[in-house]
Amino acid sequence: MSEVVTVRSGFDGFEVPAHHFAAGNARRGGLIVVQEIFGANDHIRGVAAQFADEGYEVLAPAMFERAAPGFETGYDPKSFVRGRNAAEATPWDQVQGDIQACIDRLAGPVFIVGYCWGGSAAWLAACRCENLAAASCYYGRHIAGLKDETPRCPTILHYGREDSSIPLSDVEAVVAAHPE
Repeated sequence: MSEVVTVRSGFDGFEVPAHHFAAGNARRGGLIVVQEIFGANDHIRGVAAQFADEGYEVLAPAMFERAAPGFETGYDPKSFVRGRNAAEATPWDQVQGDIQACIDRLAGPVFIVGYCWGGSAAWLAACRCENLAAASCYYGRHIAGLKDETPRCPTILHYGREDSSIPLSDVEAVVAAHPE
């Protein structure tokens, strides 16, 4: 079970709503779960709840709250367009400030995991934010454009070899920039 809390962004002082899940058993650390372009929807809240059951205190922030208050969608084509528009209206410096506020709210060690657009946000956090213990990035299409930045913590990237939405050449460019 979650509650909605707010974190004050270092970017602009905005109060970002975040779904907070208490650790379900012996606390293993804090975890930020960063949404896909579909918002902090039922699916993301379900993922966050699973991590809480595994012992993590979890925050799942509503990253598009400024661009589209209360935004969350399903996975149909119309929702995809709405999500992409919200993502494009959310600058990376804002993302960094919002995630740093989440890190600062959680007791350490603090980890981050992101999916789709959130995979890129998790990479950005690994590169720019302070006090992250590790990052896991799934299907971060925008990481290729951020490949010149260097993670400050252990970071793992997950891509699908046959994913048509992320060109293999982009993945190869990230691997070339960060072979480790």
